[in-house]
Amino acid sequence: METVEFTPTFDQYAWTFGGAEPALRVRPGTAMRLWTEDAYSGRIRKATDLPSACVDMNYLNPQTGPFHVEGAEPGDTLVLHFVDLEPARDWGVSTTIPFFGGLTGTDHTALLQEPLPEITWLYQVDAVKRALTFEAARSDFRLDLPLEPMLGTVGVAPGGREARSSLVPERFGGNMDTPEMRAGATCYLGVNVPGALFSVGDGHYRQGEGEACGTAVEGAMNVTLIVDLIKGGAPTWPRIEHDDAIIAVGSSRPLEDAWRIAQVEMVRWLGELYGLDRMDAYQLLSQTAKAPIANVVDTNYSSVVKIPKGLLPSSAAYDGIHRHLRESAAALRA
Repeated sequence: METVEFTPTFDQYAWTFGGAEPALRVRPGTAMRLWTEDAYSGRIRKATDLPSACVDMNYLNPQTGPFHVEGAEPGDTLVLHFVDLEPARDWGVSTTIPFFGGLTGTDHTALLQEPLPEITWLYQVDAVKRALTFEAARSDFRLDLPLEPMLGTVGVAPGGREARSSLVPERFGGNMDTPEMRAGATCYLGVNVPGALFSVGDGHYRQGEGEACGTAVEGAMNVTLIVDLIKGGAPTWPRIEHDDAIIAVGSSRPLEDAWRIAQVEMVRWLGELYGLDRMDAYQLLSQTAKAPIANVVDTNYSSVVKIPKGLLPSSAAYDGIHRHLRESAAALRA
């Protein structure tokens, strides 16, 4: 398997999906070893650093990419299998940001009250124990939490010559912030422009569902992935496959519309997998689906619908490419 390594310099980051020239051209079937910077562009490094003083709001969520995939055309399905996600630093950071987050007044929910306090929490990472440490800012409380790396942002260029901020989740993927985007996951995205132009970034060392305060444990990440391509069959919205579940993601505001989008996408997927009539797929979904919230803080909210494979008849989504890529990933790690 051909392997490509790429560590961007600051001037090589992408800040949008669409509107950026490709950093590299790769062929389907290529393994890629990438480095991604954290959402703050690495500018918050200690507990006394506050976003309002350290972070330039024009440089949030730097993306590694975009990458042009040879042969990808609109209507095709881009396939990204995440082999490994490993912290690139021994610390991560989370903050509260004025008028940003799920439990504060925001520019969308305007209230006559002061913003919540701006605080930074630094998390030390123990790679051997696969843990990180929460230290309370206003007491001596400490707690070790499991290290659960994920990517907040995975996406392709949108169609129609659009350029969308890397803070936005939409049908092209983007800043979905779902913990389902972890090692072992295969992500399916509809191609909108020649070459797909995919980017990844926004590494999280762990994140609760919903990302309530607006930030996860943000950190630079070493990413190993395999890129592949399926001609045709583009999903309308992002899909994810694990060994034990199939997943669809919808992003919109209000939250119930994001939920509806993900549910409709899963109805479509069940129909494709089992030849079900739309109403039968709707009924099966209603009795089997789990619906974790990905985020309620981004410019669009993201909702997930997840069905355990153990509840469904055996099937091979996209001709079993997830299983094939899992086998390729095992060989890559050997």
